[in-house]
Amino acid sequence: MPISDAHAGRSYPATQPYQVSRAKITEFARALGDAENPAYSGEDPIAPPTFAAVLAAAAWDGLFADPELDLALSRTVHVDQRFRWQRPLRAGDLVRSALTIEKVRLRGATAIITISVLLDTPDGEQLCTATSTLMHTQEAA
Repeated sequence: MPISDAHAGRSYPATQPYQVSRAKITEFARALGDAENPAYSGEDPIAPPTFAAVLAAAAWDGLFADPELDLALSRTVHVDQRFRWQRPLRAGDLVRSALTIEKVRLRGATAIITISVLLDTPDGEQLCTATSTLMHTQEAA
């Protein structure tokens, strides 16, 4: 059975903790063209806000591996992204990502899927919620 509104509320286990490093913060800031920003270097660097998308995307594996949903990344467009922050990610943070399907709307052969990914520490400190809208087309019959 392909994804439907009946799947709203389904959650997937958290990813293994990812350690945010100074090197990855620097690499990401450089990719954004913002390597000179002092917030991303020095004694206590923070990650650029959109770094959370990298960690949130790791949680997508559970969604796309769920055989019941019949989803394929190759038939998916990432339409929208929002972040709600409790605090910035810092070098040294251990971060897990856990995905929940919030809403599914079907329009013909297209599913519009809203997912949220909670980023937290292994101790349960909530860091950020990344909310994405995905547009997925079913494979032609």
